[in-house]
Parts: sequence; C-alpha cells; structure tokens
Amino acid sequence: MVAVAVDKLLTPDISRPARYLGNELGAVRKPWNEAEVRWVLTYPEVYEVGASNLGHIILYSILNAQPHQLCDRAYLPAPDLAKKLRDEQIPLFAVESQRALTDFDILGFSLSYELGATNILEMLDLAGIPLTWKQRIDRGMEDPLIFAGGQTATSNPEPYADFFDFVALGDGEELLPEIGFVIEEGKRDGLSREELLLDLAQVPGVYVPMFYDMAEDGSVRPNRSDVPERILRRVATPIPAYSIGLVPLVETVHDRLTVEIRRGCTRGCRFCQPGMLTRPARDVDPNQVVDTIEKGMRATGYNEFSLLSLSCSDYLSLPAVGMEVKNRLKNENISLSLPSQRVDRFDENIANIIGGTRQSGLTFAPEAGTQRLRDIINKGLTNEELLRGVKTAYEQGWDKVKLYFMIGLPGETDADVLGIAETVRWLQQECRAKGRKRLSVNLTISNFTPKPHTPFQWHSVSTAEFLRKQEMLRQEFRRMRGVKANFTDVRISAMEDFVGRGDRRLSSVVRRAWELGAGMDSWWESLDRAFQAWEEAIDESGLTWKYRQVENGEWNVFNSDSDTAVEDRNAFDAPLPWDYLNTGIDKNWLKQDLQRALEAATVPDCAYEGCSHCGVCTPDFGHNIVVPPPPIPEFEGHFKPNTQRVQRMRLWMGKLGSMALIGHLDFAKLLDRAARRAALPMSFTGGYHPMPRISPANALQLGATSSGEIVEFDLTEDMDVADFQARLSEQLPDEIPIYRVEAVPADGKAATRVLDRAEYFLTVRCGEGGGEWHRWVKEILDRTEIWSEHTTKSGKTKKIDLRERLFELEIAELRSSEEAVVRVVGSCRNDGTLLRPSQVIELLERVSGVELQLDGVHRQRLILR
Repeated sequence: MVAVAVDKLLTPDISRPARYLGNELGAVRKPWNEAEVRWVLTYPEVYEVGASNLGHIILYSILNAQPHQLCDRAYLPAPDLAKKLRDEQIPLFAVESQRALTDFDILGFSLSYELGATNILEMLDLAGIPLTWKQRIDRGMEDPLIFAGGQTATSNPEPYADFFDFVALGDGEELLPEIGFVIEEGKRDGLSREELLLDLAQVPGVYVPMFYDMAEDGSVRPNRSDVPERILRRVATPIPAYSIGLVPLVETVHDRLTVEIRRGCTRGCRFCQPGMLTRPARDVDPNQVVDTIEKGMRATGYNEFSLLSLSCSDYLSLPAVGMEVKNRLKNENISLSLPSQRVDRFDENIANIIGGTRQSGLTFAPEAGTQRLRDIINKGLTNEELLRGVKTAYEQGWDKVKLYFMIGLPGETDADVLGIAETVRWLQQECRAKGRKRLSVNLTISNFTPKPHTPFQWHSVSTAEFLRKQEMLRQEFRRMRGVKANFTDVRISAMEDFVGRGDRRLSSVVRRAWELGAGMDSWWESLDRAFQAWEEAIDESGLTWKYRQVENGEWNVFNSDSDTAVEDRNAFDAPLPWDYLNTGIDKNWLKQDLQRALEAATVPDCAYEGCSHCGVCTPDFGHNIVVPPPPIPEFEGHFKPNTQRVQRMRLWMGKLGSMALIGHLDFAKLLDRAARRAALPMSFTGGYHPMPRISPANALQLGATSSGEIVEFDLTEDMDVADFQARLSEQLPDEIPIYRVEAVPADGKAATRVLDRAEYFLTVRCGEGGGEWHRWVKEILDRTEIWSEHTTKSGKTKKIDLRERLFELEIAELRSSEEAVVRVVGSCRNDGTLLRPSQVIELLERVSGVELQLDGVHRQRLILR
C-alpha cells in the first residue's frame, strides 16, 4: 500500500489540478496506521460539486471525529484526468492520503440523482474495483465494502442493487458511525465478507441486496430468515457545528458556508419526494444557528453564507436569525443567500436580511399556473399570497425574480398550462412603478416526473404530451417582454422516470449505458449521444417495451375512460419495487391522499395544524419539532463599505510546492479569506460589489512556483508591521510564506503601476544529443531584434520584438548536456509589455533550431521601478 505519485500526475495541462490536492483548510489527516477502519466518502461528481455538498462535509467531519477511524475523500475526475489515469494505469486515489481507493476498508457513494449511478461505475472502474457485489463476494476482503446513501438510494435502491454491498437508508449522522463500529468489530474477529455483511444487515437502516431477491410480481423479499423483511429509514437530529468544515482552494458550485436550519418538510406537496422522505420536520435551535454562523464565518473566511432547508420560509425563526447575524456581521461585507423559498412567507423582514449592497437573487416556486392545479398538488399557495410576495420583492428593490413551474401534473388541462403565462403576465402588470423598469422574470419549466413514496407515484405523462405543452408555452412567451424561459429536455425526464421507478432488471441497463459512454457529463456535452446510449442499453436488455410504456404515459389517474380508470385503481394494490423500505409513510395514506388530489382537496401542514395521519410520527421516526421564534431584532442597516485608505502594506511572498497549481483568481480569493480570518482592517472598493483592496502585482502562470510575489493590502487603520505579518501568516498555508512586509504610503503609486521587470529561473530540456546552451544564449544576446507574432485576446495578430523585452539571459546551472537552468530577466509590465517564459523558449528554439521542453518555471523576484 503506497501513495500515488500525484505530483507527477497533476501537471498544469490538467484542468484545475488544485481540486485533486486535498490540502484545503479544514482537511483532516489522521495517522494511517492508528486507524482500525478507513473510510472514503466518494462523491460521484466533479470536485466543485462534491466539495460544497453539505451532507458530504457533515459526514466527513463526523467520521473523522470517531476514535480508531479515519475518513478521506474522492471525487469523479474530470475527463482529462480520467484519461491520464487510464493511459498511465494509475488507480483512482483519495485526495488527502493520495492512496489508491483499494487501500481502504469502505467506500461510500452519495446517490442523489436517478441517472448518477453511471458516474459511480466510472469511479469503481478507475479504482480497479469489480463493479458488482457478486464479483466482489468471491474475492473475500480483497476489495473495500461499497455502499451508497443519499435521496435516490433511500427512495429506491433496486435499479442499482447489483453494484452495492449495502445501502444506507436515510440520515447518516448516527448510522455511519454504527456501521463503522460493526466493521471494526468484524475486522477484529476476522469475519468473511458475507459474515460481515450479515452483521451489517442487523443495523437499522442498512439494506444488503445479496440477502434479498426480486419476486415475479416485482416485490423484494428476504432470501434468508435472519434479516428484516422491511428496512427502516434512519432519522437524525441536525447538528449545525459539523457544517464548519472544508474550505476549498478552488471555486466551487456553492462557494459559501452553508448551515442547516430545518430538516424535513410537512407541507405535503404531492409531487415532492424529499418532503415525504425527510419527515418529521425538525427545527434547529435559533441560538445554535446564529452561533454556528458567526463562528463559521470567522473560522472559514467566507464572505457569504446560506441557510439550508427544504423550505427555509417554514423555519419560523428565519427573520430573527437572519437579522441577528446580519447585525452582528454588518461591518464585514457578508451576504446571505437562501434556496427557493415560500413566496407566501416573503416579507420585508426577509427582504432586509438578504438584501443590501450585495443583493442576492430571489427564487420562488409557484409550481402551477392556476389555483385549481395548486390545490390538486397541495401547494398551499393562493394567487393573493403569490402576488403579495412578488410585489414585496419588487418594492424592496428586486427587478428580477426566478420562478419554478411544472407541466404534466396530474389533472392538468391546457388552461392550466396557459395559466403559467397568464400568471407571469399578471405579476408583471401588478409590479410597476414610476421610474422603474418592469419586473423581469426568469422561468424554469420542468416536466413532472413521478417519484416513489409520493401520492403521485402512480401517475405519468407521455413525452408527446410534454412536447405539445412546451410548445404552447413557447408561443405565449414569444409575445411577452422581460421573460426568459428554460425548459427541461423531455428525454431526460422520461429516463429519470424509467430508472427511478424501476426494479433490479435495470442494473444491466445502467451498466451498459455507462459502457456506452452515458456518464453524467455527457448529458450536458452531448445530450443526443447520452440519450442514444441509454436507449441502446435498454434495447440490449430487452426492456424497450417497458421504456415505451413510460414514454407513452403508463397511466393517468385522471383518465376519463371508466374501464381504464377501474383497471388503474387496481394497480394501487400491486407490489412496488420499493415497498420493503419503511420510510414511515403509510402506503394506504398515499392512496388516500391521491384520492384527495382527484377531488382538489388540500391537506394542512401538520407541523402547525392538525395531524394528517401519514404514519411517520412514531418512536422509530420521532415527531415534528417546531421551535417558537424569538423576537426579531431591530434592523441596524446594511453593510456600508469603508473605502478609507490609511495604510498600505506591501508584501513579498512565496508560492511554493502544490500552491503552484492554484490559479490566479483562486489565489486572490485565498488571500481574501485569509485576511478575513486574520480580522485585518481591510479597506473596500465602492460600487455594487465592494471588494477588499488586495492587489497582487502580477498574475503568475499556473504551474509556476515563486519566491518573489508582491501583494498589497490597503487598510483602514494603522497596524504594526510585525503584527500584520504574524496575523496573516498564521492564516496562510505553509507553502505561501511571507518573506517581508513594508508599510508604504497609502496614496502612493501601487505596485501594479510601477512593476517593471521579472526574474525567472527556467528548467529547460532538449532531446538526445544535448545542446550548445552557452552558444545559444550568446547568439540571442548578440542580436538587436528578434520578432515574433502574437495573437491578442481579440484574435488580432500583432508583431512584437522579443529581444527588446529581454534584459538579462544566462545559464545558471548546466545539469547535463540535455538539461539546463536558464536565468532570465525580462519585461513584466501590466500594460501588456512582458516577456513570458514560453517566449524565452521560443527565443532559444529560434537560434538553436532544436525543439525544447520547458520543465519548470520559478519566478525569483518582481522588480519595481
């Protein structure tokens, strides 16, 4: 068991190589030899998605808090690295220890999307791990245990059952440590793989597919008597403190601190699977939330935080919590973002906590365009509430809102579809003011996809019907100004339906689709090719007939044909592939709620009104926890940037080792967060997006190291130079040392303006036979001009004299006839007059006639005028 040579693998030609380093702030490195159980949380998406996922961060923190256990991480490599791993036969590795995934005891995948399993197969293949539990069971404990968790895994594991040794159902905060304890005991007792899995099957919330078979009627039943007939979904209490974790060194999808304020939703929207699978609702104590945010913002250096819940507006303490945090951090240019929220609860208090200098976007989800259809889906939203919420946003300064709607909902008519356009038109007409531009609306129109464990799990719509309804709306939107609409591709919706409500026969489809190239990334790069791969996989598996049923709308609960309707209602009692999962929701209640939908009858939110008798509130799952809201503090005003510049600190810094793989923009963000953690009195720019005045003198190319970077920090008050250096150094990685700090006049010329030259040491290699390095250097220096063509950013070709930009050139070290270290001093001005390392290689190649390779770039110093 040895580490992968990641330093040789991650070269600058790999896109964003820093995402594979595992050296983020907050990364945990426990001694390998002291751990009894070694986990990898393997997120089957690229790093930018996985590293910002709150569940990933929380479970990583919890597992590393367990004695005798360690937890590392792995992510889906981008196509360039995946190709390099295969070409060089290097196994996929965990980012912190840089060990192959096969070195670990257990790999846990997050499965949160129906079509995401192909990425899991890609990662297993790159790791050199057999794809199915049947293959692995014959190899004993040679391979890690492979399991999945997440919403899709909890909803219906059957389409993926062949690939996992076990599945973790529900919340993982308590379940995963229990699993770790069983594995630790099993390893100590020398259990076989099957014996260990049998022990795990006794843990509530663990489903082991090898101990269950699919019957002819589609149901799933145990194949031995010593495992439970039904598997319990686990429920845990949210712990906000574990949200303070990793701070990536590259920009991620959710580049902010995220804190959960409420888990579960009891609104009872009949299409919503998360709302059914996360009951009961559990509020987090407001004091815990506020303390976690304040501590987290200071510990991470983020300038934005997000409050997370399925419905943030249902957290009654939201206005008080948001206002308290806003007031506490009002001088630090902190902004709050909220996910999609209830428009009926949007008021001036919420507008104040998310508004300000850096106003975030607003997203509401009316879902349906008419009151009748909103009642059918139990949205609990009236036209008056919709208008009041959107109008409040407009009056509070928002000129644009984003609205989510669905088409294809049960009971939908063409009038309901056109009602989406009518609703948007009505909102625009009502939101007008003198001197203001009209309300702009961004729309996302998604296709209803039936989900297991919801009242609408027995309903589906044909692809042709979706296309017809989309075209109706497109025609309407063409006649409307200030409206931008995005439509979900109907083929993706049909495939999500087919896989999401499938059974074990679909494992072969998923595997074949992956073999044909249907990874998650392919949906966005070439949807046609991805869809073709899935269709071909379905055809080869002999399940085309089943897919056509889905594509044609399997059946419709609002079908007016009486004979069909009777036949359809008999289908309610047919076994479903996920019936063995005990989610707490009574299947009979789902049938009854579907009947209520047929009658357009609504069900109140049981967290605040009477019990709806869904079946969840039992000792196994607990009860709703609603915390009474505290008083809302008085609003102390939005952040006003302090633009005063009293002192300027000029720093000479290094960028060494792995920090060479951090790009310039990510390096600037790293400095910003370090300054925040150090609580430096930063001066801000003005304008709509005030930023701290931190100015690197010149961007360093990706992959280059440096011991001579110059960065300036403008402060609002005088600081002792030594104190400044000590506080900032403490917050920077070891590979970004501060060599020297000087206080320079705040109103003097910035380093960016007086930068003149740069000194580099370049490691250059030529082919076999070596080179006449000293003669080449002399020939360059003897010339008075050497012209080259340069393509500008606008695409124009420009001739430049490279010799004019070269001031010093010498061989600093001749390592062999084939390799030399070249010292060069060249122009480095921010007006574009600069000599790049690649242009030095061009000079050497011009005089030598030999193709050269640039193996290393080190910037020794920047020289100011």
